[in-house]
Amino acid sequence: MDWNRIEGNWKQFKGKIKEQWGHLTDDDLDRIAGKRDQLEGKIQEHSGIGKDAVRKQVDDWLKNQ
Repeated sequence: MDWNRIEGNWKQFKGKIKEQWGHLTDDDLDRIAGKRDQLEGKIQEHSGIGKDAVRKQVDDWLKNQ
């Protein structure tokens, strides 16, 4: 799956993203609005892990969708 599909169907994927990264709030997800770089930034901000590790997490999640 590519990110364009996620971005285009953001409302449908918000629940799945919240399951994976439960620390993200509904407000966070509304502000992210399907933008991958913003999602990665919020995950990094809340979890304190590095940018490369966050990118790998998102890539792994994307492969499973």
